[in-house]
Amino acid sequence: MDIFVGTGSVSNLFLAFPYAHGSESMLVFSLIFFFLNLFFFVFFLSLSLAKYFIYPAKWHSLWKNPVTSLYVGCFPMGATTLINVAVQVGHERYRIGGEGFLRFIWAMWWLDVIVSFLCCWIGVHTMINKQTHSLDVMTAMWLLPVVTLIVASSSGGVVGNSLQEYSVQDSLRTTTVSTFMVAVGLSLALMILVIYLQRLITFGLPKGPTVLSVFLPLGPTGQAGYSILLIGENFRSLLPNLSDRNSSILGVETTPATIQVICVCVAFVLWSLATMWTLFALMAVYTRLQETKIAFRMSFWGLVFPNGVYANLTIQLGNTFDSPAFRIWGSIYAAGVLLLWLSIFLRSLAELKSFFKSDQVLLPQMLDSRTSSSHLSLPTTDSCGIVNQIQTLDNLTSKQH
Repeated sequence: MDIFVGTGSVSNLFLAFPYAHGSESMLVFSLIFFFLNLFFFVFFLSLSLAKYFIYPAKWHSLWKNPVTSLYVGCFPMGATTLINVAVQVGHERYRIGGEGFLRFIWAMWWLDVIVSFLCCWIGVHTMINKQTHSLDVMTAMWLLPVVTLIVASSSGGVVGNSLQEYSVQDSLRTTTVSTFMVAVGLSLALMILVIYLQRLITFGLPKGPTVLSVFLPLGPTGQAGYSILLIGENFRSLLPNLSDRNSSILGVETTPATIQVICVCVAFVLWSLATMWTLFALMAVYTRLQETKIAFRMSFWGLVFPNGVYANLTIQLGNTFDSPAFRIWGSIYAAGVLLLWLSIFLRSLAELKSFFKSDQVLLPQMLDSRTSSSHLSLPTTDSCGIVNQIQTLDNLTSKQH
């Protein structure tokens, strides 16, 4: 769900924050969000598995649903945020478990890679072959299946950097696979963004709370920029240490530095695209607020991750360029993301409290009759369709507003 993906991005922001960087206070805050994120991940994954084990027919209906099926990729993306913190804090800072711990995390990354590939290729194939879509109701959520590859590639950059200490070849394999993933994921994402821009120009902004999906393009652009930065740094340090450099390209002395410079330039271009989409998104939200109030929904959690990865890329570019302007802007944006997370978290707790007080906790088999009698429809922007109670809460919240 968007809940643990967004929480994980906040945990990573504490590690990247340029002021008091690496201090114990920043590590403590990062670990607080890490364990909260771990709880969310295990909790919702368990609920999801239990749901589809008890009601296996819903697994087939999930993939036929053109909206909820898009959110399946949230699980591998959430796992990568856990992997990043485990490597950067658990291994690199506190040296927990030594090489064995890192190898275990590396194995988990390979599992995440497999799931990400399945989410991307099966997800896109299902959209083409099994679902019905229309351009006038399209949202940027079409990006979710392909972003899984980009997010997993960035995690590969983090793991690959730590692996250099133990095996140059394993680190090179990890970095190469990450390069392939970000190339495929970013290519598909840019294709979808072209279609999405056409949809906005042709049919106007999405209605109601779905207008917030305009922030989603920050996800692939921001995270791909971060991934490519890591890939460039890894190749810069890996290639000179290869024992066999007979390649006419990789064996050239200037190749590692050239690759890194190209990666930095590509990352800056992607940051520029993300900044453009940020401005478009802010103008879109302002336009909708001029017309009507945007009612709170659980899908607001989808705002945290794309804004978080944009802040992270800004900070990383500040470190690369040694630019105070990038660091300041990235820090301001990161603080804004933290406030955004806190506001959504507190509002979600309030909605859940009122939800359970209203005696609306329903069993799945009761939903059809209950919703038909009250003329409530299931939301189209909720995360994964994992928890029927959350779906019902979203409907009740929308009706109240």
